[in-house]
Amino acid sequence: MGSPEGDRIAKVLARAGIASRREAERMIEAGRVTVNGTKIDSSALNVTSKARITVDGKPVGEPEPERVWLYHKPTGLVTTNSDEKGRTTIFDKLPPELPRVMTVGRLDLNSEGLLLLTNDGGLKRKLELPATGWLRRYRVRVNGRPTEDTFAPLRKGIVVEGERFQPMEIAIDRQQGANAWITVGLREGKNREIRRAMEAIQLSVNRLIRVSYGPFQLGNLKVGAVEELRRRVVRDQLGLDGAVPPENRPKPTRRRN
Repeated sequence: MGSPEGDRIAKVLARAGIASRREAERMIEAGRVTVNGTKIDSSALNVTSKARITVDGKPVGEPEPERVWLYHKPTGLVTTNSDEKGRTTIFDKLPPELPRVMTVGRLDLNSEGLLLLTNDGGLKRKLELPATGWLRRYRVRVNGRPTEDTFAPLRKGIVVEGERFQPMEIAIDRQQGANAWITVGLREGKNREIRRAMEAIQLSVNRLIRVSYGPFQLGNLKVGAVEELRRRVVRDQLGLDGAVPPENRPKPTRRRN
């Protein structure tokens, strides 16, 4: 037997910008989704473009093209749709003209800097996968006077509270009074990874700014501002529409005379 036609319903909802795939599965289990007039409770269903899908009684439109925005997250905002403690979220502060977006990963309450936003659940998942292997760079201010030797354990990889952190790239930028500015690069994004790693070597972080995520840079984007990436950039950097992403392109060969 061949594979069933179409795509899994949760994937279709994610592509339509309704929710991430995992969130869509929960919506289905909660009975909030109908297909061709029938309420479904399992995501083990393939649908084609002809299917009539509703979520909470509202029709789901055709999937939009994948879009990506750069957002300069300020401190003091949580990166969730809603917060059980009633704290202000980034979604409370995003421009009202934005469509429904999801964050690629998170920045914690006291962290700031570059946060990627997308309207596409499948793209969100792709960008978050460790296999993507994109380097995330952070400017970090720590209290203390670290030397190159201070960071040796973090450059080799360290276990903190039973959780292994992969080797980090660390460069000391400058000493500023009782604090030092360093640049940290990592390819994972575990919960509070940099703060916890620094605590493990007796340094406390008092400022943390993400300045890049893979090929995407914070640059001069103002705090709280949002900027959409051009479709061509998204396509080329992420390998969409058949484009080959930069890391997979063949290296040019030098011709010998």
